[in-house]
Amino acid sequence: MPEKIHHLSASIPRRHELPDRRARPLRDLRISVMDRCNFRCPYCMPEDKYHEHFKFLDSAERLSFDEILRVARLFAGLGVSKIRITGGEPLLRPGLTDLIGDLSRIEGVDDIALTTNGILLGQHAAALRAAGLNRVTVSLDSLDDDVFAQMSGGRGNKDRVLDGIAEAIQAGLMPIKVNTVIKRGVNDCCATALVDHFRGSGVIVRFIEYMDVGTINHWQASDTVASAELAQTIGERWPMVPVESNYHGEVASRYRFVDGQGEVGFISSVSAPFCGSCTRVRLSSDGRLFTCLFAATGTDLKGPLRGGSDDEALREIIKAVWSGREDRYSEIRAEQGGTGDKVEMYYIGG
Repeated sequence: MPEKIHHLSASIPRRHELPDRRARPLRDLRISVMDRCNFRCPYCMPEDKYHEHFKFLDSAERLSFDEILRVARLFAGLGVSKIRITGGEPLLRPGLTDLIGDLSRIEGVDDIALTTNGILLGQHAAALRAAGLNRVTVSLDSLDDDVFAQMSGGRGNKDRVLDGIAEAIQAGLMPIKVNTVIKRGVNDCCATALVDHFRGSGVIVRFIEYMDVGTINHWQASDTVASAELAQTIGERWPMVPVESNYHGEVASRYRFVDGQGEVGFISSVSAPFCGSCTRVRLSSDGRLFTCLFAATGTDLKGPLRGGSDDEALREIIKAVWSGREDRYSEIRAEQGGTGDKVEMYYIGG
């Protein structure tokens, strides 16, 4: 059954800048609402590890919607203006539209987005938009049926994803972004077909360099197709010019097609790290706070939430975590190579 949400009336402190140790302000909160997924992408949740007997979190182990709302309000008071809902697959969480609606009413939050694999998007798009969702990002790694199956672990099908995107367009969740992880020798051959399909539709395709998120995808530098290489290939077919970022900290480098048929983006964590402008913090579905996609450990918020801590105590925990933040993993990777264990991507979202 969908969760009941109690509308909290706690006051929000005056918003202010909260810089970390590298003077990066806190602006973006990414909330994982579900550790489960209905795909088994080999770079994220390979079937051999996340099999039918794998123990995911029990529902009581995940933060409730009331707990998520309480934390989100605290973050808004500390400068967060953008919230993104992630998973696992977030649309597997019952009652998600209710959560979106309550998040949209938090003072200071002016953008709520959702990242999904798109399989369930068609049946939820209109309700999500009505609840207050502003934007949606859909993960889609290929339009080729065989490559799609390889990249999704044999789950779902690309036609349902495309139908979900069409429903999201109809609902007004624009601009829609399609995120494509490019792995050399697997789906790099499919990139231009994706661009061709979405050019002129208002949908923005963004290509993500294959990277060493987590510890189970056996990443090697040779697997990565640098964004510059991919941009050259696309630009030779459809001339394009660079475009200014929409806002400080935007992760994608933007390019507009000269013929006016839209734009594409490139997320270059490996070849051109953007740690210096990162304003994002991540909350796992079981209430751990991570200050980097490549972090090894997080700070427990669920314990204090359920242990009776008041808002001021929780706020001080959050402030201490962000104020002490020094993360710059992608820059270190570029300088020294990948290092150490890292939290798996399905656990905290992309």
